[in-house]
Amino acid sequence: MTDLPPPSDPVATPAEKAEAAAIRRRWVSLAEIVSVAGVAIAGLGLWLTWSDHRSEQAEKQTQSVTESREHARYVVKASVARNGDILIERDDRHSLGDVAVVFPAALGIPAQTSPTQTISRSWYERALLAATDGGEDRKAGKLPVLLTVHYWNDDAPRTVSGIYDIVWATKGRLLFGRELKTEALRLRTPAATKAALEAAWAIERPKG
Repeated sequence: MTDLPPPSDPVATPAEKAEAAAIRRRWVSLAEIVSVAGVAIAGLGLWLTWSDHRSEQAEKQTQSVTESREHARYVVKASVARNGDILIERDDRHSLGDVAVVFPAALGIPAQTSPTQTISRSWYERALLAATDGGEDRKAGKLPVLLTVHYWNDDAPRTVSGIYDIVWATKGRLLFGRELKTEALRLRTPAATKAALEAAWAIERPKG
């Protein structure tokens, strides 16, 4: 028996060759896209990590600044002694220095300073009783003052100022005329200016 020669490979047509080349190009393009996408995803991951780290650092810095400001801040608190003097109280973080008090000009009271953090009732009692003389013995009102408290934050000297109201009341006595009682010290406004003091007195000045 005579062996037959193997069939020859079919010859690709130009159209088939073009299609095969196009398929190869598409595979190459797809591989390039996948590669670029991988690089982009890796870059995005690095950026997100850096952004999160930066955001965390900014948050910690903001928190640190807030805590530092809160630590440095002194809020004026006061109590009234039995004799009517107002005692400015220290807190757990700050030592206190002098306190300075400016009164409304119409009362004619000179500015006062106390190294013992005390607003003495004797500073304003006579002038306020004179300003409220006439009419009923029982009266009540507010005396605005410009108060400045010097204090220490660690080793740094600081001050806090504002317009504060000395809350007062009067009543009659059988002897020696009327009596003035100091009841409290309250913040009116942090606007620590003499103009703000005089504006407050114009509102609180006893009428008649």
